[in-house]
Amino acid sequence: MITIAGGSVMADTKGIVRKRHRFLFIAPDANEVCVAGSFNQWDPEATPMKKRRDGTWYAVVYLSPGRYEYRIVVDGIWTDDPNCPTRRPNQYGGTNCIFEQL
Repeated sequence: MITIAGGSVMADTKGIVRKRHRFLFIAPDANEVCVAGSFNQWDPEATPMKKRRDGTWYAVVYLSPGRYEYRIVVDGIWTDDPNCPTRRPNQYGGTNCIFEQL
């Protein structure tokens, strides 16, 4: 894997370019926060977030250009991201957040 521009862009050995995407979520009382989505096969443990002192959680992933859906998992409970402007209903009665990685 090759890192370019201080870690904001990566290319793997096949030349596929992936750009950095950062997730942020505020949950000061949470013990564990993860992000699950179409980029990690909806695995609620695949992308754990790290907690900052101010109660903000973050995770960084590198993704190819495309449209992705996700949800936040807080202490095992699937949760909506209140900062997500674009959503679509999912089959479980909730909503998935949508973002476009350019």
